[in-house]
Formats: sequence, structure tokens, C-alpha cells
Amino acid sequence: MFKRALLFGCAMLMAVGVQAQNLVKVKAGMVTGIDQVGLPIALERGFFEKYGLDVTIARPYATGVDALNALQAGESEIVQVGVPMIGAVLRGMDLVALGNYSGNATKMGSDATMALIARADSGIVKGDLKSLKGKKIAASFGTINHLYALALLEKAGLTPNDVTLVNTPPPDMTVALLSKGIDAFSAWDPWPIVAIKDVPGAIEVIRGGDVISYLGFNVATRAWVEKNGETIEKFLAAVSEADKWMRANPKQAAQVATRWIPGLKQEIAEAAMEFNIQQADRRLSANNYRALHVAQETLHKLGFLKSTFDVNKHIEPKHMLAVMQKYPQLFSDLPAIPADAAIGPGYQFKP
Repeated sequence: MFKRALLFGCAMLMAVGVQAQNLVKVKAGMVTGIDQVGLPIALERGFFEKYGLDVTIARPYATGVDALNALQAGESEIVQVGVPMIGAVLRGMDLVALGNYSGNATKMGSDATMALIARADSGIVKGDLKSLKGKKIAASFGTINHLYALALLEKAGLTPNDVTLVNTPPPDMTVALLSKGIDAFSAWDPWPIVAIKDVPGAIEVIRGGDVISYLGFNVATRAWVEKNGETIEKFLAAVSEADKWMRANPKQAAQVATRWIPGLKQEIAEAAMEFNIQQADRRLSANNYRALHVAQETLHKLGFLKSTFDVNKHIEPKHMLAVMQKYPQLFSDLPAIPADAAIGPGYQFKP
């Protein structure tokens, strides 16, 4: 009897070993934003293994620019970035967006995870964007928080020349505010919430407001995408399942975030997660094409970009559409994509 049990145990161990050997290895990268945690959730909850993948996550990067540099260097094969993709493509990096890590497939405006935070003695008034005139405002150039700052200025009837924009990584913004090196900053969560807690008298000038459409894509090089279609679909299914779990379990998701974002405390992670789950929508629609198009048109109009590109050439929807069709239960808690925004394989966006 013992011999049979021993043989059965050995057989089970061998089966597990074979299964582990059959997992496809993928190197993924993320940024230190609360909206990025679907990736580590998929890892910690075993969703990657469920779909046949062995995923390694590179250290969280300060910005998407850093994540793309790591992608180019071969440190990662697929990363989560938004606006920095635009500059990288224009510099000649052949990138393809495969799905959203954050955004909204059902509507245009989507920026719940963004906020502008000011010092108490800055002269900036809560809710009054015109009071930004003449102030020193931190943003990470070439990222979504740069785009958010520019959109807020436009909403106020101001131009970038009416303020001093200071290029600052989000993890350094709270210190810059404390030291009075800046008057305010634009950033994604958790950094606005960290600043409200750590900077005495800090003011949330505005939160969200649908002034931009959030850009947050799973991105890889075209060469890698063309060779790894099946792996991409497994990856997107796993992170989509992670997103659904996150939407249903925000407090537990916040705990995961504290393990992946250096220095992030549980209460701040929980506060940020309330906003994050509002735009944790991995699906693609015409709204996401439009968001990428409008973002680069805005940056071009204001002189931050010398040119633009055709968004159709740098979004490949077929893998995400396949996941949406094969696993509809992963999106059953989300609003339906409006008929006029729904897309199919071969979709072509027309501005």
C-alpha cells in the first residue's frame, strides 16, 4: 500500500514538473501606479499559470518612459504604458498596443485616477484652475500626467506659457511639494493621495473631471507580437481575470499594491483603489483609438510633438477581441460597449 502511495506521489510530482515545463515564459514590466496592479494580481492569484504562462515581472519603473527603455533593452517583452508610447513610436520604436491596463472602452472621458495637488500657501484655489497662472507645476513630461496638466490649463483658458512646467517623476513629487520647489503637481494615484496625507494643508485642486481620455495600454514590439499571438491571448485573458477580481475585491487588491509599489501604505492603497476600479477595463473599442489619436493631436498642437502617426498602425485589436469573445464572463460586470464604439478584427479608425 505504501509502495502504491509512493508511486502515486512520484507520478503527481512528475506531472506537476511537466506542467511547469510546459508553461510559456513571459517577461512583463509595470510602472509605480495603482492602475498597474492588475499585472501583479494575475501573478499572485495564479491566473497566469491557469492560462499556461510563467510570467516574471520586472521591478516597477518610475514612469512609462523607463518601462519602454527596459522593453527596448530586452528586460521586458510586454509592458504597461500610455502616453510615452507616442514619443517612442515617433522616435522609431515599432510598438503595438494590445489591450488596456486602464482606460474606458465605453466612453471618451476617463481620468478618475488623476488629480492636481497644490501646497496650502501656493495661492492656488481649490476648483479654480485659473489660479494656476504663474505657478510652478510638476508633471512627468511625455506621460499621462503631462497630458492631464495640459488639458487642465486648456480648460482654464491658459497655455503652457502661463505656467512653469517642471519635469518630475511621480515618486519625487511629494518631496518637491514639501520643499516648496513646486506649487502643485499633476499625477496618477497613489501619489496625489500620498501628498494629501504627507504634506500639511495640501489641496486637491481637482480630481478627474473627464478632461482627458486615459491612455493605458499593454504594449510590445511588433516583432514580438507577430511571433507570439497565442501567448498574447493567454496573457490578456489572465490580466482580464485579474481585473475582474480586483473590481470585486478592492481592499484585497490594495494589499497586493502595497507589495509592489515601494512605500505604499494600505490606507492610501485602499483610497486609490476606489478610483482605479472605475477604469479597470481591458477591452478595446473605437474610444481607445480616439483617445490615442486625440492625445497626440493635443501634444502636437501645443508644440510638444513635431509630428503624429496613424493610430491604426500601432493598435492590434484581434487578440483582445478574441479574449472578449472566448471569455465573455471576464467582462460580465462591466457596462456594454455602445454599438457605435464596438469594433471587430480589421477595424480602421477614421478621425
